[in-house]
Amino acid sequence: MAKITFIGAGSFGFTRGLVKDLLTFPRLQDATLVLMDIDRERLSYIRQAVERIIREGRYPAKVVTTTNRRKALEGADAVICTILAGDVNMWQHDILIPKKFGVDMNIGDTRSVAGVFRALRTIPVMLSICRDIEQVCPRAILLNYTNPMAMLCRAMQSQTKVQVTGLCHSVQGTAHMLAQWIGAPADQVDYVCAGINHQAWYLKFDWKGRDAYPLIRKAILKNPKIRNEEQVRNEMFLHLDYYVTESSGHNSEYSWWFRKRPDLIKKYCTRGTGWNPGHHAYILKEYRHRKSSWKKEFRQWLDDPKPLDLKRGLEYAASIINARMGGEVFQFNGNVPNTGIISNLPANACVEVPVFADRQGFRPVFVGALPPQLAALNNVSIAVEEMAVAAAVTGNPRKVFHAVAYDPLSAAVLSLAEIKRMVQAMLNKNKAYLPQFKRLSVD
Repeated sequence: MAKITFIGAGSFGFTRGLVKDLLTFPRLQDATLVLMDIDRERLSYIRQAVERIIREGRYPAKVVTTTNRRKALEGADAVICTILAGDVNMWQHDILIPKKFGVDMNIGDTRSVAGVFRALRTIPVMLSICRDIEQVCPRAILLNYTNPMAMLCRAMQSQTKVQVTGLCHSVQGTAHMLAQWIGAPADQVDYVCAGINHQAWYLKFDWKGRDAYPLIRKAILKNPKIRNEEQVRNEMFLHLDYYVTESSGHNSEYSWWFRKRPDLIKKYCTRGTGWNPGHHAYILKEYRHRKSSWKKEFRQWLDDPKPLDLKRGLEYAASIINARMGGEVFQFNGNVPNTGIISNLPANACVEVPVFADRQGFRPVFVGALPPQLAALNNVSIAVEEMAVAAAVTGNPRKVFHAVAYDPLSAAVLSLAEIKRMVQAMLNKNKAYLPQFKRLSVD
């Protein structure tokens, strides 16, 4: 009987969907599902959602709720983490302060200066979770969905003994999108995807054993709807020759090319950018909407008399946990240390590569060298991430400045002195969330 613990279970849509997927596996149908969150109201609502899934599926599963993290982790076989360290009222400053200095972001949860500061706030919490796991459920696997994925996983993988990998929707989501563009059934497409989180590359994308990249290029060039659906990513593909994971809104923040001038933002980032339009502070508007509407949406879902669709979805986590508990071996793309897997990226950096999950844990697949134009962009992002993780672990504000100084977007629009002033303003604003920093001056 598996014990599966959700840390940050109040993420209503995600927890509900993953529970549905987990219970489709026969060996997980009698699992104990432990839902932990610090928000008692959300915890009450998500419990009702999980109970409805169990009831309609007639599963023998058991659900437990608690606000006590250590209690939730005791004896767990698998832990799923979806926390947010500091709510949107704190997060907004990651986007609004840089805008005053000329750095324009729309998501700000994974890279650039906003991603660095989100990492600084979140890494201490994640390491604390790992310390609890080491003590009360040392054999558990930890599946992380919290951003900034690469920096959090790098910190946990370097500072603890927990078997941890990070999971993201972008690899399978983008593969389905590309298949749809060329009219290919998803089950007829094969790919090899590797790089770093949100900036991994489809090194191979085949349809029925044949290279599908010429079809993808033709679809982008000939179909205006497809060309405009993912303007940033399509522009990157047409020039770099390989398609990148994660949406245009995110990727517009990860390089020098798209957000350094108002005319470029208007051209590439304000329309036709998939699920997250690239305009300034889009994610803040989105989260405020969710915060004000989630109760209404929950009640509508809970009171809907239509039977639930209990078919398994596309999330990796359920299949990984099933494999860990002795079920079928499962291949996925996960975030793991670079133990020679990608030969032209730094050793031990967090990379996103094909991984097999089985009863023993995670077994990453050797990839080799990335094409140089892809490795170059990955290496810049990794350099920022390595310095940011070091800053979070040591509490050294100077390292924060150095990390942001090499952020491509910040460096594209600001001088070193301007970056220093921006970082200092953000350190001051984040003071309450940075207990590991004994001082906050970057000088």
